[in-house]
Amino acid sequence: STEGILHFILMSSIVQILNNVIKCKAAVIWEPKTPFSIVEIEVAPPKAHEVRIKILASGICRSDDHVLSGALKVTFPIILGHEAAGVVESVGEGVTSVKTGDKVIPTFVPQCGECSPCIHPRGNLCKLNDFGTFVGLLPDGTSRFSYKGELIHSFVSTSTFTEYTVVHESSVAKIDAAAPPEKVCLIGCGFSAGYGAAINSAKVEPGSTCAVFGLGGVGLSAVMGCKAAGASRIIGVDINKDKFPKAKEVGATECVNPLDFEKPINEVLHDMTEGDGVDYSFEVVGHTDTMIAALTSCNMNYGTSVMVGAPATGSEITLPPGLIITGRVWKGTVFGGWKSRDSIPRLVSDFMQKKFTLDPLITHTMPFDKINEGFELLQAGKR
Repeated sequence: STEGILHFILMSSIVQILNNVIKCKAAVIWEPKTPFSIVEIEVAPPKAHEVRIKILASGICRSDDHVLSGALKVTFPIILGHEAAGVVESVGEGVTSVKTGDKVIPTFVPQCGECSPCIHPRGNLCKLNDFGTFVGLLPDGTSRFSYKGELIHSFVSTSTFTEYTVVHESSVAKIDAAAPPEKVCLIGCGFSAGYGAAINSAKVEPGSTCAVFGLGGVGLSAVMGCKAAGASRIIGVDINKDKFPKAKEVGATECVNPLDFEKPINEVLHDMTEGDGVDYSFEVVGHTDTMIAALTSCNMNYGTSVMVGAPATGSEITLPPGLIITGRVWKGTVFGGWKSRDSIPRLVSDFMQKKFTLDPLITHTMPFDKINEGFELLQAGKR
């Protein structure tokens, strides 16, 4: 449910460690519609079953921007960021899956391995998740972040816009020590969400026709997933034509801009497919109108439409049941359907073996103190 293709390299400057409390830089949001403030915070040591991580690189994601705009309702003050790679600095009592010095990716979708979604073969939204509820605290109901004695909330179990973060053990995956953090950080959200939407959630079939609505980082990853699955036709849909060349570079066979047509884009896609509609469609924007457009673009009998983009808090959709009763499948996906701690190491391994590339998803690399400029690029569609 994200759209980041810009990332930061977090270089720990002067970090103070006193009584095992780390003082470091973090980008804090105090209220919506305000810029990040880079301040010195205190990061408490990890408690039992927790891991403290030194963040090496973090991506910008559209979901973070939704918090800035007020579209996602969270508790402030808060440290955003959920697409990163780092190194374990220390672990709490009982942690067995990682140790100090391990290279890791924190994950906003935990995997405890014990709850019903973790056990179910089709489930991946662990009950320890903070996705959608946005409580902003660790599973024990507390936070490890503070600023001048004031509690700072975390974001979806991760909070990576800081030099150090603390996550529950269920929210961290050990990866190949040789993996470049400035690239594999994207596996923590954007790439996995889009790629998995095609591979896992839709189960795109060879020779099929697909349409991807929204060609940001997650949309491009969905295009890559459709191509990897063997789709013969992949139509990219976006109102920003500047995104078309990169979409074609990663696998789109053609691209269309809804603003170029007088008729609705779903009708355009039906015309392009001899009236059939596409076999699979993906909404990677997070807007209710494009969700309906994506649904109505797929075949009325056997088409499958997958919602990938995160909608604003409180969004609702009204549609006639006839759109579904004919056989269309409409479904959503979180983190591309991957079981996070099992899948992230494998995806990193696949990247290291050059089974896919992440380079097209990265448009800018910036220092941490330029984070506000990074979000301006995101909002301007230049990332």
